[in-house]
Amino acid sequence: MTRKIRIFISTGEVSGDLQGALLIEALQRQAATSDLELEILALGGDRMAESGAKLLGQTSAIGSVGILESLPFVLPTLKVQRQAKQYLKQNPPDLVVLIDYMGPNVAFCGYLHEHLPHVPVAFFIAPQEWVWSLNSYNTDRIIEATQKILAIFPAEADYYRQKGGRVSLVGHPLVDRVQVAPSRDSARSRLGIPDDQTAIVLLPASRQQELKYLLPVMFESARQIQAHRPDVHFWIPLALEKYRSSIAQAIQTYGLRATLLDCNKGQTTLTAIAAADLAISKSGTVNLEMALLNVPQVVIYRVNPVTAWIARYILKFSIPFMSPPNLVEMKAVVPEFLQDQANPENIVSACLDLLQPEKRQKMLADYQEMQAAIGQAGVCDRAATEILQLEICK
Repeated sequence: MTRKIRIFISTGEVSGDLQGALLIEALQRQAATSDLELEILALGGDRMAESGAKLLGQTSAIGSVGILESLPFVLPTLKVQRQAKQYLKQNPPDLVVLIDYMGPNVAFCGYLHEHLPHVPVAFFIAPQEWVWSLNSYNTDRIIEATQKILAIFPAEADYYRQKGGRVSLVGHPLVDRVQVAPSRDSARSRLGIPDDQTAIVLLPASRQQELKYLLPVMFESARQIQAHRPDVHFWIPLALEKYRSSIAQAIQTYGLRATLLDCNKGQTTLTAIAAADLAISKSGTVNLEMALLNVPQVVIYRVNPVTAWIARYILKFSIPFMSPPNLVEMKAVVPEFLQDQANPENIVSACLDLLQPEKRQKMLADYQEMQAAIGQAGVCDRAATEILQLEICK
């Protein structure tokens, strides 16, 4: 007899929408083998909806990093959360899955623990307290509210276990995503990239703030690189369609030999990365995609200078690494340039080095070590099995 299970999933931003979609597909696969019928409700984006979720709120474009940067998103986030909470109160789910999206999902932990204490909660991709450890507030709330923390990094699993969490190390969902990536030759063929052309992918933004703080320094660096290397052409996939006009204008302003890609024509970010000789990217989940596809990269990040000052001098915020490839084993696999260090001189120098065989081979060797530590394919199916087991064993 088929059993129906209602699952609520909460995530945000472009990366969370991707990870949520991959998990939903895995949940559906696992449910089919267990005679379960799933109803999936979500805070997320279009990818999750396409994978079968009923969206209670659209959150893929709501997101920021930083103190001042987050202010415009406070009210929209609170509104979406309030609507979701009202719905859940009237229609309690059988399971809750929280994916990344630190601030809103930590707040959900408190709400769920108080108002839906009998509903099992799993946190997939928990906040990186194990990296920055500003205080234990987030950690305590997560451990109190969850029946399972599904860790993606070994250091993350160790941290939450030591704090008393019930943890399973499943690996990173991008290991699954890159299984469907085209080969380098196939990707270059799709994009029409000649064999003798050096292709560099630019990934300036998945959040509005990044267009302001990252795009100018990234595009100025690209302008200087093409002055050194006349064989270079830049390829720019869009995280969100609404950024197209701003990026197109910037290409003209900086005089770049660049192509702005159209995901609706199959010119996806994954295809662009697979075709590339090098990438210059914001810090984020996409850095791990590049590492898994063996594409050398330079990572940069900037926030509002006031935010950076408060973090450094008031909050005493200090992290050893920011980008996911460096977090896997807490080792400098890819160059990171943050805030004032993210300047054209540093970026151009690192990029020109990585276009040379010696530096390139060193990074590729480090990628191999990182890949061995991050887990085998089947990550999302392992996570889905753990999640459904919480309901089966209730």
